[in-house]
This record gives sequence, structure tokens and C-alpha cells, in this order.
Amino acid sequence: MRTVIDNVAAVILAAGMGTRMKSNKAKVLHEIIGRPMVTYIVETARTVVGNNIVLVIGNQADKVKRIVSEETDVIFAIQEKQYGTGHAVLCTQHYIPEHSNQIVILCGDVPLITPNTIMKLINDHIKAMRDISILAVKVDNPKGYGRILLDENRNVTGIVEEADATEEQKSIRMINTGIYCIKKDCLFDSLKKIKSDNVQGELYLTDIIGIGHREGKNIGVLVGRDIEEFIGVNNCEDLKKVEIIMRKRLCSSR
Repeated sequence: MRTVIDNVAAVILAAGMGTRMKSNKAKVLHEIIGRPMVTYIVETARTVVGNNIVLVIGNQADKVKRIVSEETDVIFAIQEKQYGTGHAVLCTQHYIPEHSNQIVILCGDVPLITPNTIMKLINDHIKAMRDISILAVKVDNPKGYGRILLDENRNVTGIVEEADATEEQKSIRMINTGIYCIKKDCLFDSLKKIKSDNVQGELYLTDIIGIGHREGKNIGVLVGRDIEEFIGVNNCEDLKKVEIIMRKRLCSSR
């Protein structure tokens, strides 16, 4: 039986519009094998951190809250306006359990992530005594994803989004999965320093990496092995792909 880590809280980002799904339904409520997508990631997080879960909701907030609450108890934080991922996490500041000094950030539209991978990230982060740990993966086609920037000594210096990347940066194959483990104090101190001076005009969560690097924080990266775990659902094709993988998992576990 896996031991729950009590001093770690999970923040799950589930407030997005999901316009590419071409549906009136909130993206995280689209179903995989008859269950809303977001319930998979909530269940996974609960396996690791117990009740220390803060779910950020926005689009169709009442409906998401009702559906998730039917299955489990979580803490809800409202992101009323979509100002980016950095702003979404900032909305959770007053909801994080006081005894939690580390925060794992997860995405409500990445339902295939496993408890084992989250545990590996937390253990790697704590063992290395880092301020920030990024979960990354190497892919053959990194188009559309944020690239992990490293210096000549393989230290993490930042993350650049596709829209802001140079041609040289676009050739980097190590991408950000959007999953992190961060010291609570470091996280909220850095979030207050990010600015919206980018192509999207949003507060990027990824900017805390550059801020942390400039301030001499201990920042590291753990590279995941199973690319399938990090598939994000952005459209109906992604949803079908994820459902096929989930069915295979269920069959192999029987």
C-alpha cells in the first residue's frame, strides 16, 4: 500500500475553456470510458497526497464542482477570468493546507499521469533539496510545447513557450509537461513577480523558472520515461487516443 505524503499538496489546473474541443462542455468534463476526464487526475492525486488537493475551476465552475464533489472531496479555487496558468496557480494561495510545504502542480487535461510518476518527481525533488523541479519528456516532434532551456552545465535556466521561441529554441526536443514540484514559499513569491509581456499577454507559470534561475534557486528536471503519460487532451482526436490507452491499461490490470 502506497503511503500518502502529508506535507505535499496537489494543485490541479482545470479552469480552461477548451475551445478546440468544439463542444459546449467544459474540456475537463469530456468523458473517458464514461468518466469525466478530471476525475482521473483527482483520483491519481489523492493516491499520492490524500485530501491535500486544490482544484482550480473557472469555465462551467458550478458544473465541474458538482460532478467532482459527487465522487470525492477536494478544495476548490475559482479562477474567474482566464489570465493564464500563472494566475490560475496564484488563485490557490489561500486554499493550500497550512501543513503543506511542497506543491505538486498537475493538469486537469492530462489524465494518464500515474501515481508512480508523481511520487518519483516528489522524491527526486526532496532528495535533491530543490526549490523547483520540472517534469519533462523528450519527444521527436516538440511543436506546440514549451521547451526546457539548459545552460552549458545542464542547469535549467528557463522554459520558453512555442509562440515566443526562436528557431534555435524550437529545435529543442526536451519539452515541459506542465507538471512541477515546488516549495510553497518559492512558488508564491515567484508568482507575484511574473509579468504578461509575451505574445499571449498572459501570466505564464513557466516564467517562475527564469525568475528562479536569476535568483539562484536550485532548479532541476526529471525526465519521464513513458511519453503516453503526458498526452494532453486538446481536441477530440487527443480524447480518442487517450481513451484507447486507458482501455489497454484497464485490460492489463485485470
